[in-house]
Order: sequence, then structure tokens, then C-alpha cells
Amino acid sequence: MMVKCPVCGKGQLHRGKVREEMFGIDLGEYPAEICDSCGESFVDQDAMKKIEARAKAVGLWGLAKKVSIAKSGNSLVVRIPAELARFLRLKGGEEALVRPEGRKKIVVELG
Repeated sequence: MMVKCPVCGKGQLHRGKVREEMFGIDLGEYPAEICDSCGESFVDQDAMKKIEARAKAVGLWGLAKKVSIAKSGNSLVVRIPAELARFLRLKGGEEALVRPEGRKKIVVELG
């Protein structure tokens, strides 16, 4: 029995494999149902547990944090949580390029 895609409502879901990543780091390939129209993919509970375990094993799990934007003189300051700084191997005094990506996203490029 063919299942219609719950995202686009047009395509049918077919069994396949998808490559999962988190924060730009490859977590591997997993079985999934993939829409033949929009490409949206859906992994089952077992695959999700494996993806989560892999993310934890490589130190990615829990790195995203909500932070406050503080004021310092005429500038604004975004603090980098200690866990993220350790993962990125950041030290104080390093240079970074900060740029907007649209009006809702800030990109920080290290080095």
C-alpha cells in the first residue's frame, strides 16, 4: 500500500536510505521512507535511536543552546557556551568573521 507524503501531500513514500548530518557533521546513512515528489524523508524509531547515539558519540548532542545577547558599550555580545567552545577548540583572542545570512541568522566563521 502506497502512503502519501504528509509534508507535500503529492508524492508517495518509498523505502530508501538517507544520509543524516548534524551541524554539518556526517552521522551516516540510515533507512527511511522518502517522498518521490518533495524529497522529504522519515526515519523510524530504531533509526532515530541510532542517529541520536551517533550524535552523542561524536560530541554533537546538546551543543545547540539558547543564549542571551548582552550589551557592551555600543556593541552587542553573544557568549559562546563552554561545551560549544570545547567542541570547536576555541580559545580567547582568536579571530572570527561574523556575517549575516538574511535577517534572522548570524554566521561566525573561525580562522
